Amino acid sequence: MRDLELAKKLLEEKELTLAIVKEEKIIFTSKDKGIKPIYTAVLEMEEELKDASVADRVTGKAAAILCKYAGIKKLYTKLISQEAIKILQNSNMELIFEESSPYIKNREKTDMCPVEKLSLTTESPKELIQKIASFLDSIKKRS
Repeated sequence: MRDLELAKKLLEEKELTLAIVKEEKIIFTSKDKGIKPIYTAVLEMEEELKDASVADRVTGKAAAILCKYAGIKKLYTKLISQEAIKILQNSNMELIFEESSPYIKNREKTDMCPVEKLSLTTESPKELIQKIASFLDSIKKRS
């Protein structure tokens, strides 16, 4: 089975939010919501992600920047923002998506996703990683 098909199958059958496969091996899976799964994967296994295939439930601009930065070869996503598509059009990544929207909404569906907002001011992966770290840290402190 090819990597992207395996990642996609895992996403559905195991009800994951993110599945990453490389050379027919499952290298990362998550059921966490938001940016945390791809952010964690990039921080923990940056080198291993090069040429991997990713299946994701929702891909906003921040996730797209991280995937491009990590050298992901193929990305399947159920929902992608227009800003994410723009980022990935300028890469060698194969992109397959089911639905696109102008932007990713927050969990309450009342506004733009906070991480999508963070990503609007940068396309620098290093700067974005710092912004996401601060954002996740602020959430941790609130709970």
